[in-house]
Amino acid sequence: MCRSIKTLRPPVLPEEATEEEVRAAALQYVRKVSGFRAPAAHNREVFERAVDEIARATAELLDGLEVRGAAKPAQAS
Repeated sequence: MCRSIKTLRPPVLPEEATEEEVRAAALQYVRKVSGFRAPAAHNREVFERAVDEIARATAELLDGLEVRGAAKPAQAS
């Protein structure tokens, strides 16, 4: 696994991961898997689409995880 991808779930992060952190992790994953730091113009669309889809899946995963022993965020009344 790419070492520059951080764990984004509590209790590793004290707060919920930001959209920027999720996108940065997705970008690092796509870079690692594709072998490209930055895509050529003819690959840019598929590269960006992959980052978007992985970021969405990551956010969905983090939202659905139940971490034992972690305090649940307070819900607004």
